Amino acid sequence: MLPGSVLPASVAYPALLEQLGPDVDAVAKELEVYAGPTPPPDYTLDCEVAGIDRVADDRGWEAFHLVGYSGGGASVLAYTARHPERVLSLSLLEPAWAGNWDDMSDAHRALWRRYEELDALPHDEFMAAFMRLGVRAEVELPPPPPGEPPQWLSQRPAGIRAFLATFRTYDLERAALQGFDRPVYFALGALSNPDDYGEIAERLGRTFPDFTLEVFADRHHFDPPHRIEPERVAKSLRAVWQRAEPGAPGSG
Repeated sequence: MLPGSVLPASVAYPALLEQLGPDVDAVAKELEVYAGPTPPPDYTLDCEVAGIDRVADDRGWEAFHLVGYSGGGASVLAYTARHPERVLSLSLLEPAWAGNWDDMSDAHRALWRRYEELDALPHDEFMAAFMRLGVRAEVELPPPPPGEPPQWLSQRPAGIRAFLATFRTYDLERAALQGFDRPVYFALGALSNPDDYGEIAERLGRTFPDFTLEVFADRHHFDPPHRIEPERVAKSLRAVWQRAEPGAPGSG
């Protein structure tokens, strides 16, 4: 299952799903925060956990592989902490957040104070400022495409604000993740902000017993590997899934 991100799942994952091929029973799931015109009242990451459970139950999956990008990455981390017994493997494509743990660096804490300051910005400035924080200083982000923006884009500032709010208070149980002994894969863009996604990769590497990091030299959070280099990411996912199969070397 592949929960979405700031991009709708239907936009974020088609290239990757094509590379994975028809033999993979994959579901690109929209995030619960974007299920309606505004985020659900009292939204937390547990809304995403419940949504993943619902889709898996509807498909009759007792256990399954999880892949999550950005907000979807934070959601699958929360799901794995709550229901590790259902997760065969976990693949993280630059999760937007990974706990408020004691070993966060001063640079990471300072960056999150800047994310919190975004809340005061007007709607038409929010997205550009949000994207700027996610990449290295030397990265030149492209201007918005000409013409009318897609309708889904109007939901994104409110959804991102809802994510930022739950990230401030959500208890991502590190001990539960430390006990997750199945394969974990992390795809990191070298041009993403190292104080954000680079640090998250380092902290999760110290958390999960079976952790693999793959760095994509020319990619960043808004030019992500699964959209630009889907063949390479699909190959890596298949390798993770194969290792997670019962009886595979290292599968436990």
